[in-house]
Amino acid sequence: MDNNILVSVKGIVPTPTGCGVFLSNEQKTIAIFVDHSVAAAITMFLHGIKKPRPLTHDLIASIFSGLGVKVEKVVVNDLKDDTFYARLYLTQENELGRSVVEIDARPSDSMAIALQQKCPIFVSRHVWDTAEDMSWALEQASQKTSSEESEDSDLDEDEDEPV
Repeated sequence: MDNNILVSVKGIVPTPTGCGVFLSNEQKTIAIFVDHSVAAAITMFLHGIKKPRPLTHDLIASIFSGLGVKVEKVVVNDLKDDTFYARLYLTQENELGRSVVEIDARPSDSMAIALQQKCPIFVSRHVWDTAEDMSWALEQASQKTSSEESEDSDLDEDEDEPV
């Protein structure tokens, strides 16, 4: 049995104190709460939005590129006291050979880097089995967004009518 579950970012939902980033496979969805600035970076990478100036994750990518480092994968590897932990797996190849480095990192930054570098995101089996299934919350947020969009389009139609 594989110890890591491949996931993808299925949604980002704003909250009063940050955003919930929903990671999912076909069976389950978990939510990792992040601050607004990293959620904005994740959103930009998800949608391929170009920025006028490099942000922090762009700087990290430039450093990796300059050093010949490639991000192989991200693993959300632990959950303690409602806090998620993650690891970045980096490789560097040069004339001396190939080295692999595993770095402790916040899941929020790890997800942003994974999306930017187009590398897979995994959740360890232990974390996956421990974390609450939040599929209901993502579904609820999607329904709320859909109903708000339909209300907005109704308002737009009303604006064209004569008074």
